[in-house]
Amino acid sequence: MTTGTIKTKLNGFGFITRENEAKDLFFHASDLVGVSFDDLQQGDTVTFEVVDGQKGKAAVNVTRA
Repeated sequence: MTTGTIKTKLNGFGFITRENEAKDLFFHASDLVGVSFDDLQQGDTVTFEVVDGQKGKAAVNVTRA
């Protein structure tokens, strides 16, 4: 599992910043585990797995750290 920070949240999706990584990761509300999309806030620390998504790397199995 990788750790990161919620950078932005939009309508059902958002982006996670990883330390020492230039590119943010996309995540979708359907990829959250044990937390609802509305409960996550910008700046929250999360853990996740990185996969190759349709448009590049994405975060799945996202949980609050």
